[in-house]
Amino acid sequence: MTSVEPLYIVTLFLTGAFTGVISGLLGVGGGFIMFPVQYWLLQENGLHPDIAIRIALGTSLFVILLNSISVTLKYQRKKAVLWRQATLMGIFGSVASFGGSAVASYLPASVLSTTFGIVVIIGAVRTYKTPAAKETEEISTRKLSYIFAGILIGFFSGLLGIGGGVIGIPIMLIFLHFDMLKAVGTSAAVIMFTSFGGSLGYIIHGWGQPGLPPYSLGYINLLNWVLLAIPGFFAARKGADIAHIVNPEYLKHLFVLLMIYVGLEMIGIL
Repeated sequence: MTSVEPLYIVTLFLTGAFTGVISGLLGVGGGFIMFPVQYWLLQENGLHPDIAIRIALGTSLFVILLNSISVTLKYQRKKAVLWRQATLMGIFGSVASFGGSAVASYLPASVLSTTFGIVVIIGAVRTYKTPAAKETEEISTRKLSYIFAGILIGFFSGLLGIGGGVIGIPIMLIFLHFDMLKAVGTSAAVIMFTSFGGSLGYIIHGWGQPGLPPYSLGYINLLNWVLLAIPGFFAARKGADIAHIVNPEYLKHLFVLLMIYVGLEMIGIL
């Protein structure tokens, strides 16, 4: 990867903008969009797949950190963030995310991409079966459930370079009894924690590794980060605005379709 072509720049910029909208709309980090695009572009520019996949994972998490701050602020104004639950899940999730990034640093590309796809599809199927609106059911108050949820979300966040929303939202809907809007808002807050822990892990575990492209901070590429994060930050706010005027059931269906598509793509079926 010795030079950057205009197509590379434009592709990442548009990907960042689209990811931002999806992040704001669905309360996910958007790593399942940014990761495959970066993985493909980096390989096209001559990087070994094992290096390319780790840079794609690490950089996605670092972008997600900025996007999640933007999204959380928007949902907070609509009182759709449950901070006590988000903080509990986030603290345990950030530690688990660091651990997940360490595991990812030693696994081959094929294992990571297949694992990514399977986890996303399972989450999609379970989410589809769960109602988006829950008017009578009370949100879980069991602290242990939130601790376990945070660890699960965080580990897969670090392992797969995602904020954790594609895992966290199904958990919140199915097991913790959130409604869709509060699941989206609280997920965005949890993602701030998990993306920070995972990003730190990818920096540390990638530091000084051979074969990294220019402008790399461990397994985080700063050029990619700028191209993805700047449009994503502003687009995320627009996505959050849209989410509050859309039927929650429609949001859920969009979320499920996107998850299935990306999951099949990463497994190699599409």
